Amino acid sequence: MSFVPKRCTTYAASNVQNINQLPPTYMYSVIFKDIVLEINDDDAKSIKALEIYCKKKEIPDTEINELKRKYHQKSPVWWYTCEMFLYGMLNRGLRSLDTEAMSKLGFSIRSLHRQLEQLHQEQSANFKKSFTVYRGQGMSKEDFQSLLDSKGGLLSFNNFLSTSKRSFINHATFLTAY
Repeated sequence: MSFVPKRCTTYAASNVQNINQLPPTYMYSVIFKDIVLEINDDDAKSIKALEIYCKKKEIPDTEINELKRKYHQKSPVWWYTCEMFLYGMLNRGLRSLDTEAMSKLGFSIRSLHRQLEQLHQEQSANFKKSFTVYRGQGMSKEDFQSLLDSKGGLLSFNNFLSTSKRSFINHATFLTAY
């Protein structure tokens, strides 16, 4: 997650040289996104590379084999939301800017991004009015302070966000709801 204070966005918009004042994590995530969406790797080769990476990370063989056998039978959103290693590895890699994990998961990031774009195009006309969604997010005290300090600025997430139209009253409710 990157926090861009309002003063930085104002300066950057008014002067190209001031773009250097944007947080490096924000710039890295923008550059990575641009690169990964342009690459057209063969999925079979990418899945093989991910398999090797997963074995080093001690991911259960049953989960790796299921991904290898059924990857093209299910949608990218299905794979992202199913209860296996992909969701955690993907978001952890994106949040921490783990370049090795991000490169091994590039094919999955790309296909998920494309499906979400497609769903947005198909469904956005159905929603004439804006609506509120909720997201729980754990963060350190330092990150929370940065969030407060960047009020009026930009907040950039380096990962995919899962949200709900249901609000949760407390942390325990959130944990038991999903």
